[in-house]
Amino acid sequence: MLREIRPLLVVLACLVALPFLMDLVGLTMTTATDVVVFALAVMGLNILVGWTGLVSFGHGAWFGIGAYAAALLQRHFLPNDMLLPAIGAVVIVAVFSALAGALILRRRGVYFSLLTLAFTAMLFAIAFRWTELTGGENGLGNVRRWAVLDNANLYYAVVAALAFVVLLGLWRFHNSPAGSVLVAIRENEQRAGFLGYHTNRYKLLAFTISASITGFAGVLSVFNHRFASADPIGIAFSGELLAMVVIGGMRSFLGPALGALFYIMFRELLSTYTANWLLVFGLLFVGFIIFSPDGLVGVAKRVLAPFRPKPPEEAAAMAARQAGSSGRIPQRFIREGSSNGPVLAAEGMVKSFGAVRAVRDVSFAVEDRRLHALIGPNGAGKTTAFNLLSGMFPLNSGRVMLDGQRVDGMEPHAITQAGLGRSFQITNLFAGLSVEENIRLAVQARHPARFSLFRDARRIQDLRADTAELLRWTGMAGVEQAEAGSLSYGGQRLLDMGLALATRPRILLLDEPLAGLAAAERQRVGDLIKTLSADIPVLLVEHDIDRVFRMADRVTVMADGEVLVDGSVDEARHDEKVQAVYLGSGSEAIAAKPRPSAATGEPLLAMEKVNTFYGKSHILNDVSLKVDRGEIVALLGRNGAGKSTLLKTLMGTPRPASGSITLAGQQLAGLSTDRIARSGIGYVPQGRALFAGMTVAENLGLGRLKRITGAGMHWEEERILQFFPRLRERWNVAADRLSGGEQQMVAVARALSGDTRLLLLDEPFEGLSPAVTEELFETFDQLRQEVSIIIVDHHLDLALALSDRTVALERGTVQWTGASRLLREDQELRRKVLWL
Repeated sequence: MLREIRPLLVVLACLVALPFLMDLVGLTMTTATDVVVFALAVMGLNILVGWTGLVSFGHGAWFGIGAYAAALLQRHFLPNDMLLPAIGAVVIVAVFSALAGALILRRRGVYFSLLTLAFTAMLFAIAFRWTELTGGENGLGNVRRWAVLDNANLYYAVVAALAFVVLLGLWRFHNSPAGSVLVAIRENEQRAGFLGYHTNRYKLLAFTISASITGFAGVLSVFNHRFASADPIGIAFSGELLAMVVIGGMRSFLGPALGALFYIMFRELLSTYTANWLLVFGLLFVGFIIFSPDGLVGVAKRVLAPFRPKPPEEAAAMAARQAGSSGRIPQRFIREGSSNGPVLAAEGMVKSFGAVRAVRDVSFAVEDRRLHALIGPNGAGKTTAFNLLSGMFPLNSGRVMLDGQRVDGMEPHAITQAGLGRSFQITNLFAGLSVEENIRLAVQARHPARFSLFRDARRIQDLRADTAELLRWTGMAGVEQAEAGSLSYGGQRLLDMGLALATRPRILLLDEPLAGLAAAERQRVGDLIKTLSADIPVLLVEHDIDRVFRMADRVTVMADGEVLVDGSVDEARHDEKVQAVYLGSGSEAIAAKPRPSAATGEPLLAMEKVNTFYGKSHILNDVSLKVDRGEIVALLGRNGAGKSTLLKTLMGTPRPASGSITLAGQQLAGLSTDRIARSGIGYVPQGRALFAGMTVAENLGLGRLKRITGAGMHWEEERILQFFPRLRERWNVAADRLSGGEQQMVAVARALSGDTRLLLLDEPFEGLSPAVTEELFETFDQLRQEVSIIIVDHHLDLALALSDRTVALERGTVQWTGASRLLREDQELRRKVLWL
């Protein structure tokens, strides 16, 4: 308990000590009051910047409006009073900020910030020119304090007491359900919406509370200096407030207050020596941005780190976690239906993106307590259908019925509240929050206290119980305090599914929940989904066709945006059209075909005793690897063995701590990523990492822009399109609007663009249908004549069939290296080497 309220005790101690500190350095009690006032103002600003992730360039306007409002109310309506003008000023700021926020928050990101800037510039012009009301450049003087508060020491005591009360309220708000949603919005606003939170309302709440607290600071300031002017409404003052937040540490509760103390002390002391103190402060601010983005709080943490106990290791718990250890889902997570018909029905759904018709007259229905599979090749429109059902995209025509209620046209949060929970093809979590916080936020979205401003979310008993139960059920018990972004890929998949389940859905939509998982984990998660469907109907998109046919009760097959078959598993399995467009020739047929090697025996890449660390974690341990020209090397091993880290080390992220990496005789170890890319290495990361919003042509153009260096085969657009003819049809389509398979083709094509001699492929077949997998496999087989390749992939048969040589990693060390055909032909050796 004492540890939890430590920040409040620190504040109390600082408020008591501050007057003595000011006296010690020769500053006045008025300056001490300014420190508290500015600390209050930036704590209010930090509700937007640090908690919600909204950067306001005009927050000083609320400080100035609060000061003007109090001065004008006292002058014209309430002479000689302080209390009612102060209360009236805060009410005026709250009402005005709510109206302004409703307008400004219609835009996000940089547009929100620019609107706050424009708003402040407009108000400053009004305040500076409206001389009759504001006094113009002369301001408003003769603001009176009560006689009893004329003593500066006593006024400081009152301001300090009021500030402590406000900070106490902020502390409660920060830990409340509503406050935790603001942090979720900062981390991932889209996912917060898909948990059922109306994010715009929460942002408006944050904007209003933030402005009101900053306005209250302006009220206290006007009574401190007994003068109101247009200066705080100016853009410069807003910049100073933002600088205090950043210098103190925006992700820390008390960091901004520390920044306010630092700023005022710096200003008061340095201005006595030079009129150019702002220049020095500007240089200092730049230094914080570059070397300590988490501000003074971050500096303190790094200084004190050696003296603090280390957190317990959670790696063992991650390895031991087991999905579904709690058995069937508890009854309280099951929502009973209100309709006798299908739980979910899509009727004539149509959606186009420009000239691309992604979904064409799609209709199907999901019955209660059934596992309904939605399958088809990449580009069939499955994920687009998911996005239409869940409200991410609006329908062009058609309708969606959920438990007898029409939900098309509703926003995602409203559809979630109506009973639709979904996971995502690419895991969509609150990566910077802990596993426990992720689950609690999802459970909280359906809790009656979700709008509470002052209850401690961590102490709501039934919320804690539901969170703990879901953590056990998803197999996350033991790693509750680990950051969601630090989990293994399989762990993130389970957590993504747990978030969807925590919303207590009437139906659960799972988008490729098995993609990227190792074989044992695929079996475990697949069994979990099948068990779950006995209580909650599941609509599943998955490319593992054999597993789908074993699990599903009914199957809808899509191709080219249309429904090909909607029927039983047997009907889908034996339909000739389904076999033709979906299955391809199968991975066994691909692997069986002989693949002549193009390796020349001439060395291209050499890694010698490379060691790589993430923080203090030793990931790669004395790794040595060689690749010849024209050779394809498969890099295999279990999850967490270090395969992706090895590829990233080759690209310089992270840089190796020791060892040598040479490419065609050029030393790469220690070079920056851009220089390594220009040396002729193309990297295709897991997840593709395309430039969203940019067309295929623009993605390839950026890939080629700085990589025409003569280091490798020269790849012009026409040459690339010979290998990826499908991209010619998608040339001017935004890359994030393409299917998963087409996006993977763009990622590979972008890596080739320019001059390339070595291609690094991280899970290139992940989440692709058999037909598209076969197409990409044949393309890689042709590319061996042009470039060398290192491939990491969980599809062992494909990786071994494609590669000339295999390197097996385990716990960051090379355990085996040899010809891939040895592992293809000898199953016993494969089991021994790859622990299968």
